Order: sequence, then C-alpha cells, then structure tokens
Amino acid sequence: EIPPEHQEELPHCEGSPICCSARLSLAIWAFFGFFLLYALRVNLSVALVDMVESNASLPKNTSSTCPEHSATPVVFRNTTGVTFPAMHAMWSSWSPPLERSKLLSISYAGAQLGTVVSLPLSGLICFYMDWVYVFYIFGALGVLWFFFWVLMVSDTPETHKRISHAEKEYILSSLTEQLSSQKSVPWKAMWTSLPLWAIVVAHFSYNWTFYTLLTLLPTYMKEILRFDVQENGFLSALPYFGCWVCIILSGQFADHLREKQNFSTVCVRKTFTLIGMIGPAVFLVAAGFIGCNYKLAVAFVTISTTLGGFSTSGYSINHLDIAPSYAGILLGITNSFATIPGMVGPLVAKSLTHSNTVGEWQIVFYIAAAINLFGAFFFALFGSGEVQDWALDGYHLHRN
Repeated sequence: EIPPEHQEELPHCEGSPICCSARLSLAIWAFFGFFLLYALRVNLSVALVDMVESNASLPKNTSSTCPEHSATPVVFRNTTGVTFPAMHAMWSSWSPPLERSKLLSISYAGAQLGTVVSLPLSGLICFYMDWVYVFYIFGALGVLWFFFWVLMVSDTPETHKRISHAEKEYILSSLTEQLSSQKSVPWKAMWTSLPLWAIVVAHFSYNWTFYTLLTLLPTYMKEILRFDVQENGFLSALPYFGCWVCIILSGQFADHLREKQNFSTVCVRKTFTLIGMIGPAVFLVAAGFIGCNYKLAVAFVTISTTLGGFSTSGYSINHLDIAPSYAGILLGITNSFATIPGMVGPLVAKSLTHSNTVGEWQIVFYIAAAINLFGAFFFALFGSGEVQDWALDGYHLHRN
C-alpha cells in the first residue's frame, strides 16, 4: 500500500488524456493571454520612441493666454502584477499534481514568446505604418482574446460547460487531499512557513540576476565592449527565445520525471531550481572575463537566460505544491519581494561603476552571482514538495 504522503506521485487514471482536454485548452488560452500581455509591455517602449519624435516635430504653442508649466515626463506602464497570482489561483483548481509543470509552463511561456515577437513586429509597424497602429493592432487582438477567454474558460472544472465527465472527475479526485474548504486564510502560519520563505528567497535572488543580465549587461556591453546589442533586434530577442524553448521543454521533462521515473516532487523542484539559478550565476561571472569579445557576451547572455527557464518548473510553481488553496496569495507575496531587485539592482550597479571599468563591473557580477547562489542553496535546504499542514482542512479543525 502506498503511504498517503506519496499518493500525489500516482499516475493519472485512464480515460483522462491531456490531449484535447479542457485543462489543456485553459493552458493554451492562458499562453495567448500572457503573449499579448507582454507584447503590450514591449510595444509601449518601442512605440514611445516614435511618439516622442513625432511630438518634438510639432510647432510649439506660442499663446500667452496661460503661463507655461513644466513637469517631469511620466512613463505609463500597464499593470501586470495581478495576472500571475490570478493564474496561479485558477490552476489550483485545474491542474492535477502530476501535470502542474507542463500545464503551467505552457501558460507562462507565452510571456517570453510575446517579448520575442513584439520587439521586431512593433518596430516594423512603426516603420511602415505609424506608431498609433501598434496600439490599435495589439489592443484589438487583446479584446478578441478576451471574448474567447470568457467563452472558453471557467474558474473551476465544476463550472465548465464543455468538460467531459471523466476529465472533471479525474481533476477533482486528484485534488481531493490537497485543497482546503476553509474560507479564512491562516496568515500567521503562512508567514512563519519556512517552505514559503524558501520560495521568497529564491524568487528574489533569481530576479536579481535576471535583471542584471537583461538590463545591466547590455549597458556593460555598450560601455565596455563598445557593442550596442539593442541595435540588433535579433540579438535582443534571442535570450527570450531561448528561455521560451527551455520553459516549454523543462515543464514536460519535469512531469515526466515525476510520473514515469517516480522522482519526488521536492527532488524535481529543487533540481530544476538549482540548474535555473546556478547556471545563470556561472555565466554572469564569466561575462566579466571575456575581454572585448562581444559575440561571447551575447552567447553568455543567451545561455544563462535559457538556463533560467528551468526555474519555471522549480520554485516558480512550488506555491501550488505546498498550498494549492492559497497559491494565488503565496505568489502575490513572493512576487512583491521579487520586484525589489528591479528597483535596487540598477541603483547598486550604478553606485559601483562610477569609472565604468572592467573591475567595477566584475564586482557587480560577483554580487549578483552570490545572491543567486544563496537563493538556490536556501531553496535546496528549506524547500518542500508536500502540501503544508496549515493549507489543509485538518489544520483548521485542530485549531478550532
């Protein structure tokens, strides 16, 4: 008899293939949603250049009716922070434990491909048409996607109109021992949970290196190596493309290891996190010792960002492993901490690179690599692959 703690490792029952299923349909529509979401983020930065240039060519207002006022330019950014926690919350009801990696990796990979496609496509639209059509085209696609999303997707399997009975029963039975029916959130137990803090540290550390690679390394290449990677659309998109491929393949491989090779969930999550965080750290340090070889720098950025895709099947979806009922809340918490590197990292790098020397930039890379290694090993030590007691009904009954 298989112990209860290992029951999540059982293969799914026959008659519920993932092909043509409602849960795969959800993953595909989520993929297109994240594709458009990140395309809208990227095309704003591309179209903004033409917007500023066209406004600069307009005649200035010479009216003296009202005094002239000056203000700091404001750059508007679309809010995407709520989408990932919302998607995690949906997957807590839709993803069978042994299919989480593949389903979530398909969903979130759309973000990387949206960046790859939107970078050159927005430039072409601005060049051959006008910058306003960037927003018209992608905005229209977003509205079209929304109608399909409303028609084709439901919050839970119980409310889905076209799901087969076999698939619904399979999903619900696979999550029977993992979900909590309690309405109250165990905030104290949640905030004192070591596995949650393991995800927080890993998420924070990964983003520090991610922002260093994709934001600061191009500056290093331009100032030190005298090569502007942003002028080459293909090279700018190449790291994102590599990450997209890795996310898709690693998600399939992670679930294969858990289902067919009987690897435990915690083993897969920790292994994929170590690969996805140590790999980028190694190539980041190596970037400081490449001399003036910009081709090698581009290769290092691409390889390190590609390896980072392993983390999607590591700590990134571990929220669903430890507390599926509160996965959206947990991702909101970890994602809040993970935004800090995007604000602090560039400031730290700027304060350390006053003279723009190779030695100064090596220190920046050392710091980022050290933070990444710390996050990887912290998650390897304290991460978990089992549903925590505070996320189950029994915890609430015991307290009451």
